[in-house]
Amino acid sequence: MLTKEDLQEFVQEKLGEYLFVVVSNRQPYEHVYKKGKIECQRPSGGVITALDPVMQACHGLWIAASSGEADHRVTDRFNKIEVPVNNPAYTLKRVWLTKLEEERYYYGYSNDALWPLCHTAFQRPIFKQEDWQHYVHVNQKFAKAVMEEIGTAKAFVWIQDYHFCLLPKLLKEMATPNQLIIAHFWHIPWPSYEIFRICPQKNEILEGMLSNDMIGFHTHYHCNNFLEVVDRQLESKIDRERFSVIRKEHETLIRPYPISVDFEDINQKAQTDDFEKIKSDLVQEFHLRDRQLLLGLDRIDYTKGIPERIYAIDRLFEKHPELIEKVLFLQVGTLSRIHLDKYKALNDEINALVERVNWRHATDDWSPVIFIRGNMPAFKLRVLYRMAQVCIVSSLHDGMNLVAKEFVCAHGDEEGVLILSQFAGSASELTEAVLINPYDSEQFSDSIYQALSMPEEERRKRMAKMRGTVRENNIYHWAGKFLSGLLKIEFKENVPRLMSIANSGIQ
Repeated sequence: MLTKEDLQEFVQEKLGEYLFVVVSNRQPYEHVYKKGKIECQRPSGGVITALDPVMQACHGLWIAASSGEADHRVTDRFNKIEVPVNNPAYTLKRVWLTKLEEERYYYGYSNDALWPLCHTAFQRPIFKQEDWQHYVHVNQKFAKAVMEEIGTAKAFVWIQDYHFCLLPKLLKEMATPNQLIIAHFWHIPWPSYEIFRICPQKNEILEGMLSNDMIGFHTHYHCNNFLEVVDRQLESKIDRERFSVIRKEHETLIRPYPISVDFEDINQKAQTDDFEKIKSDLVQEFHLRDRQLLLGLDRIDYTKGIPERIYAIDRLFEKHPELIEKVLFLQVGTLSRIHLDKYKALNDEINALVERVNWRHATDDWSPVIFIRGNMPAFKLRVLYRMAQVCIVSSLHDGMNLVAKEFVCAHGDEEGVLILSQFAGSASELTEAVLINPYDSEQFSDSIYQALSMPEEERRKRMAKMRGTVRENNIYHWAGKFLSGLLKIEFKENVPRLMSIANSGIQ
């Protein structure tokens, strides 16, 4: 198992002469006003969950868009702040976007065009020229911010996700030859050629991304999709053995690196001394009593399969009325992209479904579904993970989904059952979960019943295997593999665990 200390040693040895820079749209910490005071909080999302512990291990600089209303009050004149606030480990540089930039670049091109394009969730992408122009402008803005920090130094720049398809090319054009090593991790699915070819700016996007030295995806399937798209769209040489693209004498490596979480940190914090007190408060708050708890935790997004989940819960009680008052489904949903009509409609749909299911099945002192909107503190979520007999992850299409892995990490008691969509990237690793097709409400509801009635021995056996998988393939393993693959190096003998991981490869 690769540890935080192993990764620190590796970065110091192999990247010692390089600045270590991460670029993402979402920042790892934001400052907001609460009751007249400034508080620091960590936004939700897989990018933050995965990369914050890596950056705390590697130090360096994280460049991201400001999102907190009080961010400007705590940053210095260079727009920087040391984070985490209570135990600084790296530097956060904030880039300020105007309301128009946010509307057009983020809500527009990134999330009204690229997001539905990449997710097979039957939502039509909307391509607007004004959105694209602002997407280009913001990528240029970030390129300038990155180069301001790097100057003439050598740097490893690690770009995150679909917001910055153009950034690699912009950086290479601004830097001196061989100054930058640039990698890009794509956190969402990559579509097939038949889907991707509808994008009006497909060539510009591919040209930008092929300026990377390496691109990482969660799965081999997404790597193959990317290679097919490039092969059919651009004049280039595809090396299937090396999994690389050569275009204009530049080689870009394409690699599958399934992202993960900090197993030991989540596992340890889930065993908090305050567990019983927090549990008692949650039982009282949500009227849980001795009922079996089904848990869902998601951003409110049409790719997460929340309506499908509620349909399955409804069907469960139709087929098994003996479960009435004995089982409760708690859905925690973080509001997301509410400025977009698709998300407003989704929120309304969920509200109507929850009301309908509760009207059909509720009794005087029990409702089958409780829907909580907004952020819940991490310590409460960890306790909910441990309390839940079943966690439901029913994504219609997902690059990975780290909620599934967090749930596994939190169950040191080896109890709990994970219901997992076969369309989430994590399904290829967590094969001991109860796998479902979220579009099939009959199979979905039967799987929930199977999970609730599963014998203890089988529950423990499944959970123990999944915990072993996540423990071994933790976030530091992911980062170490990614960095070593990028630098085309082998680990030296003085880091034996890294050497072993490098030689073993990722299946």
